[in-house]
Amino acid sequence: MGALITVQDLEATNNIPATLVQEAMKGNALAQGQLYELYSKAMFQICIRMTGNREQAEDLLQDAFILAFKKMHQLKEPLQFGGWLRRIVVNECIRFSKKQIRLEPWEEHLEERSDEEGLAWWKTVSLDMLHQQIKGLPDGCREIFNLYAIEDLGHKEIAQQLGISESTSKSQYHRAKQLLRTRISTAIQIHG
Repeated sequence: MGALITVQDLEATNNIPATLVQEAMKGNALAQGQLYELYSKAMFQICIRMTGNREQAEDLLQDAFILAFKKMHQLKEPLQFGGWLRRIVVNECIRFSKKQIRLEPWEEHLEERSDEEGLAWWKTVSLDMLHQQIKGLPDGCREIFNLYAIEDLGHKEIAQQLGISESTSKSQYHRAKQLLRTRISTAIQIHG
């Protein structure tokens, strides 16, 4: 691995023209692609340092660029794109780290089963009860559970559609299953 690249080095050596950033702000995919090519290596280094995991760093890099291109209208000074992007990358890494800390306890308790075996339990309860309990899940869990278990999408596809990492999709899905099991078991015990 070569020397670390900083945003300042990148902007000094490439002399990023404001017009390139302005075109990207207008939604020009070619300009956005050029910005990605110019900045991805430096931003990846930030992600890898913050996560210590290459796969997570790659996911976060993609998430950060998608978010940045969606929020380009918030950039006030085109020549400050590098610093602005860096803040987005760092914030995404922090957000991911917080999520991982919150979700790790759920992953520790996952049962080692195939997905089909893991879904068999919910097929034995009434649809009304299941629907009611799914509606009560936290937003992220509910959305991912529906996409995976009901819509039959894979975690990779869910991650792409929602702009999250594949591991986050898996974690949220497993958390949703655990919550549903607990809530449905409680509801059955109370209501018979």
